Amino acid sequence: MDPKTPAIGVLALQGAFDVHARRLAALGAITTLVRKPGQLDTLDALVIPGGESTTFLKHLERAGFYDTLNAFVHIKPVFGTCAGCILLAKEVSNPHQPSFGVLDIAVERNAYGRQNDSAILTSETTLAGGPLEMVFIRAPRITRTGPNVRSLATRDGSPTLIRQGRLLAATFHPELTEDTRVHQLFLDLVREEMK
Repeated sequence: MDPKTPAIGVLALQGAFDVHARRLAALGAITTLVRKPGQLDTLDALVIPGGESTTFLKHLERAGFYDTLNAFVHIKPVFGTCAGCILLAKEVSNPHQPSFGVLDIAVERNAYGRQNDSAILTSETTLAGGPLEMVFIRAPRITRTGPNVRSLATRDGSPTLIRQGRLLAATFHPELTEDTRVHQLFLDLVREEMK
């Protein structure tokens, strides 16, 4: 095994974690489904998938690894999608809830409506390759970004895909499309950090 091959974990407590893992493995990463805090020790990066953010927090507290994960997200590359984006955000509203506060953004939970308001949209992106298909399911809206946060795609003027250094976040579900560019971007970001 090449020591430079990124070892990327996918938090496997809820959401489409297996789809993220398969996508990253197909792009050349070594993937691990993370269910216990000790598994973080050998990883170069982590994906926090979609799901329900308050349920995530309950699972993390019950499983006893909120503190371990909190330490990890402050030093390693992390990609949060939908609920994962919420958990990384500095400010969370609708309603307020705790988060890791590592990503300099404010998010509003369920901002685009309930489950039946879910949508598949296509939008321009700064990623090479043309417009990006985005699947929104009870999605959060990013309402504020800090000065070091770069928007890579938007919906109605609000960022939907952002990068802040070694952190990447999407308010949509890139794992539910055939487009691999967002996962490839994260893999490239992880490789940059490993240099």
